[in-house]
Amino acid sequence: MRSDRFRHEALLYDDQDGFLAGTVRFVAEGLARDEPVLVALPPPGLATLRRALADRDAARVRMVDMSSAGRNPGRIMPGLLLRFASEHAGEPFRVLGEPVWPGRDDLAYPACVQHEALINTVFAGRSATIRCPYDARGLERRALTDAERTHPCLVTAAGTRVSERFGDPLVTAAAYNLPLPPPPAGATVLPVDAAGLGPLRQRVAETARAAGLPPDRIRDATIALNELAVNTVEHSSGPGRLAIWSRPGLLAGQLTDGGHITDALAGRVPPAPGAISGRGLYAVQQACDLVRIHTVPGRTTVRVHVGAQPAPPVALPAPGATLAGDLS
Repeated sequence: MRSDRFRHEALLYDDQDGFLAGTVRFVAEGLARDEPVLVALPPPGLATLRRALADRDAARVRMVDMSSAGRNPGRIMPGLLLRFASEHAGEPFRVLGEPVWPGRDDLAYPACVQHEALINTVFAGRSATIRCPYDARGLERRALTDAERTHPCLVTAAGTRVSERFGDPLVTAAAYNLPLPPPPAGATVLPVDAAGLGPLRQRVAETARAAGLPPDRIRDATIALNELAVNTVEHSSGPGRLAIWSRPGLLAGQLTDGGHITDALAGRVPPAPGAISGRGLYAVQQACDLVRIHTVPGRTTVRVHVGAQPAPPVALPAPGATLAGDLS
């Protein structure tokens, strides 16, 4: 029997046996129902699951390296989940996705929680099941508590139960609208106004080049920070300020202005065809390895990171293939 409602589950596993018990059956049940299945896990889990699946089953599953495709939490919704959903419009589908894992950058963590919360808003009413594994031994307690806050259902070795901590997704996402750390003391600070957009782009490109970024990533960094600057000029009350800094293999930028972003999904879902607004922040999410936003009335700060590694492709691999290399 196929379900016509959306299910968002957190799989809380203690060891490899618990991981496999909660993932192999989930995938097999979906395939038995002829539901398309997307698996997006960091490399260790991806390899473990692939070995555990029968060859025939593994060949029918989309395999994605989450540490690459989802290194920016803001890309997971449009680049993986919504793209997979659009490929299978009108039919039930399953996703096994692990956006939070031990060793994940602490600066990215708030964006991960917001992503997990907003899944419930974006997919409400759709016929889909998304199960998110959480390493109960390797993660901090706050990650497990947040998993209970962002998932209506919890799956453990004892069975499946309703999460008593689950709350309004928009309220949970807003709780992680947190202030950002200040730029380092040696950062270059540039004014953001209409007259300075050209010099700003040039300085970003120079800084990215000096950090050792290849040409395509220099372009990504320049596009992303230019989009933020244009948004400031067009939508903010008063000028903004951009701080840029780098280390080998990474460029970082943090822009502060007088605007206020009121849409929790801004940049996390594709703009509607023909939409005039909403494209800038979406482009920033696609270009960067990390996007963090802190916004309150009268002040918004956006921080972005762009590394030397190429941005992962948006298109999903064919069933049986793995995005970002063979991890078996």
